[in-house]
Amino acid sequence: MPASSVTSSPLAQLAVMRLAFRPFFLLASLFGIVSLLVWLGFWHGTIVLRPQGGLVFWHQHEMLFGFAAAVASGFLLTAVQNWTGLPSLKGGPLLGLVALWLAGRVLMAFPSSAASWLVAGVDLLFLPVVALIMARLVITAKRWQNLIFLPVLGLLIAANVVMHAGLIDGDPLLVRRSAYLAVLLITLLMVVVGGRVIEMFTANRLGRLRAAPWPALARLTRGSTFAVVLAQALIVLGIPLPNSAQVILLIIAALANAVSLSRWGGLHSGSEPLLWGLHGSYAFIPLGLAMWALSLLGMFRTELAVHALTIGAMGTMMLAMMSRVSQGHTGRPVRTLPGIGVALSMMLLAALIRSPLLVFFPQITYWTYTLSILLWCLAYGVFLFHYTVPLMSPRIDGKGG
Repeated sequence: MPASSVTSSPLAQLAVMRLAFRPFFLLASLFGIVSLLVWLGFWHGTIVLRPQGGLVFWHQHEMLFGFAAAVASGFLLTAVQNWTGLPSLKGGPLLGLVALWLAGRVLMAFPSSAASWLVAGVDLLFLPVVALIMARLVITAKRWQNLIFLPVLGLLIAANVVMHAGLIDGDPLLVRRSAYLAVLLITLLMVVVGGRVIEMFTANRLGRLRAAPWPALARLTRGSTFAVVLAQALIVLGIPLPNSAQVILLIIAALANAVSLSRWGGLHSGSEPLLWGLHGSYAFIPLGLAMWALSLLGMFRTELAVHALTIGAMGTMMLAMMSRVSQGHTGRPVRTLPGIGVALSMMLLAALIRSPLLVFFPQITYWTYTLSILLWCLAYGVFLFHYTVPLMSPRIDGKGG
């Protein structure tokens, strides 16, 4: 559809349909809260839902391909407009994409008598559409440096396919391995995006000079994280890979990410929650990768490392980024609203008690699960309290978007 017809359509006049970040940030935040409360009920013995694959599969799948995929898609489909200078999805086409995401969530939660292949098929359509929209804009504008997101999205689509295939074939090991691949792919996205913006945001806000460029370190950070992803992809494909090789790759990636983070001025961001939230979330990337390496050496369960990445890195970074984008792209000054610093602190605390704390005190697992879920829900509730109205309202400067 031509950009002019989209802009002039009645749906495009709805503020919430003017750019992808608006509906997807709102729906993802709400969905994350609701799905985690369902998971909390299950953890305490209350079954309130009989979803596709059972509640364990549903929790794994939906926090990755429901919540995280929605946030990432909202961010990428908004950012690609800035990267390319071309209009991104809005109006009726955006509503169609939102409806496709919602259809996947509804069918996954309430499969009823629908065939497994039908549920999987609807769920699997969402990310390919997002990738095609991004590819069209990037290729049309010839902004080749942004093509890096397309293979990551392609592998994320493949991980979703394999996760569904593992469920249909009754192969829990394949389900777990493909879920782990999805976690690492989202981690790679955070490494790429974080490497682009965290140091810039910090320097611009604090008026500090950025560290001298170190291209070799940037390449090592992205390359080693991508190597970890490829190693997990080989495992998903059933190709034997020595634990020692995985451990080495994970340690290299952890060290490279830690050194990169140390150069971004995070120690000077203590008075700015939207900055230290980003630095704190990124710190969980090297921590999670290092914990993953240690888990392969038999020191503790790998799922503890996974939750360092999903709660500490993914959940916290997405909350911080959504808070920034929801102000900047609605024409508002980027500042920390009351309670957002508390919300970010709650996310970091949730990650600490759900992951590294359990390494030393596994006997408190039951209550740390409960507390971490409640902290997540409260943190994202603060986001919805502040940003629901701005995300559903026109820009205050009168511009589009």
